[in-house]
Amino acid sequence: MTAYLGVETSLTGRRWVGPGAEVERQAEAMAQATGLPRALCQTLARLGVPMAGAEDYLSPTLRDLMPDPRSLRDMEAAAARVLRAVACRERIAVFADYDVDGGASAALVIDWLRRMGAGRPTLYIPDRIDEGYGPNVPAMRDLAASHELILCVDCGTMSHEALAAASGADVVVLDHHLGGETLPPALAVVNPNRQDESGDLGHLCAAGVVFLMLVEAGRQLREAGRAGPDLMALLDLVALATVADVAPLVGINRAFVRQGLRVMARRERAGLVALGDVARLDAAPAAYHLGFVFGPRVNAGGRIGQADLGARLLATDDPDEARALALRLEALNEERRAVEAEVRAAAMAQAEARGFDAPLVWAAGEGWHPGVVGIVASRLKEAANRPAVVIGLDGTEGKGSGRSVAGVDLGAAVQRLAREGVLLKGGGHRMAAGLSVARDRLEEAMARLSELLARQGAGVGGPADLRLDGVLMPGAATVELIEQIEAAGPFGAGAPGPRYVFPDCRIGFSKVLGDAHLKLRFDDGTGAALDAIAFGAAEGPLGAALLSHGGARFHLAGRVEINHWGGRQVVQLRLEDAAPASAGAAQIPR
Repeated sequence: MTAYLGVETSLTGRRWVGPGAEVERQAEAMAQATGLPRALCQTLARLGVPMAGAEDYLSPTLRDLMPDPRSLRDMEAAAARVLRAVACRERIAVFADYDVDGGASAALVIDWLRRMGAGRPTLYIPDRIDEGYGPNVPAMRDLAASHELILCVDCGTMSHEALAAASGADVVVLDHHLGGETLPPALAVVNPNRQDESGDLGHLCAAGVVFLMLVEAGRQLREAGRAGPDLMALLDLVALATVADVAPLVGINRAFVRQGLRVMARRERAGLVALGDVARLDAAPAAYHLGFVFGPRVNAGGRIGQADLGARLLATDDPDEARALALRLEALNEERRAVEAEVRAAAMAQAEARGFDAPLVWAAGEGWHPGVVGIVASRLKEAANRPAVVIGLDGTEGKGSGRSVAGVDLGAAVQRLAREGVLLKGGGHRMAAGLSVARDRLEEAMARLSELLARQGAGVGGPADLRLDGVLMPGAATVELIEQIEAAGPFGAGAPGPRYVFPDCRIGFSKVLGDAHLKLRFDDGTGAALDAIAFGAAEGPLGAALLSHGGARFHLAGRVEINHWGGRQVVQLRLEDAAPASAGAAQIPR
């Protein structure tokens, strides 16, 4: 395949790949048949939306896409047990993971119980360092001694010993992590990624599973002649968890996020309002804000602070408490950034010295904070286009986190190593995993993991190709066009947003914004100009070339967005890559 615009190697070392002739043909046919803008049709065609389904895709509804909750094993029993606990005024505990998905899942249950008029449950979120991920024996034993029902959300599927310790209480697991060959001793284990499930709903995050349980509870209430709470009002939490947990935005997930953003725009949840205000959002949140503004702040407590802060923020209905919690999380997030930057620099240097050619990129360091190793693993994965694992060593053990690339199931490989005894503990899902390893078996474990990932095809490519949807000119990039394209969203994992090239453009000015960001203005010589920003790119190859452009012309690639600034809507390019225009000026599609 010919490189798009002739760019075989961009400034960031990537090959540019265009939409392809078949996508172009489908987009043209769709535009003619439906009257939709061609740029929108190009995005729909690239996402695989058939012409006959275009209108439905642009208006996804929960009614049309909602799966039957009873298609998941143990769902009826789980909902019935929760309803019995409410009816009998039993004491309920919610044991949740310390990330956004866990916090949102816990808040869903707490909010629903509040709307049902039930008492507030006990919230238990383990400390990342002292207790680690998931239920543990002491915590479950203590909770069982004072509660009749324990709900494990976003955890529990692999916690056989811990759940067995919950003697005297019923345990219901609502999870999405990969299951093993046997299930833990629980009254119900609702998990679309159990080995005996079809996998049709395997793309759900834990909050999506919890929401389906609440849908089933509502159905059982209706069958008994009673009314349940308005579940639509809870979709802001499901949307946040879905995006922050990088669940693919396909099927029901897309409808969850679409509707959840509408709920969020009403500013009814005290915690999210406070978080948006602290982050100085000046417009209704979009999917981007869920992943990159709200998510890191909600996560900050679990990463380097008090583990339950995020869940408490999402669950509270007290604006004053929400404000205090949001400010605390904002401070922790700033601290997290500093810790992450230090670990990232060390991990990147170590991984580069080891080489980016192996199927697995990994790094391990003494005292690296467990709360940031997952974020750093994401950075390594992006740099190498390979699965990555980062491990913090402490004493005789290391605790790490990994991130994968499309088509490589990291969670299954890590789980296998745990079964083989090469790892002390490990699990996760296709795109992310956590693990514990003995220090003296670290090299052996990483070599074995690399071997397993190689069998899945990891390591066969170089730096990731930059996939582009087409060419735009500055004068055509209007607010109206972007709003039309956004109708195909929300965009994210599994449904990447469109990326365009502005060809043969002149840089009017460029400067460093803050410490690391690149800001510039460009035009194509017709009088139309656009602003662009490249976050964290000032010291990289983009900054080196564009800050000292000397009048040279460039092809500029990235995502076009609406920037709300000074009460106005301004179009800007979120710049991701560039190439000298001489690389392929003669091949620019017009």
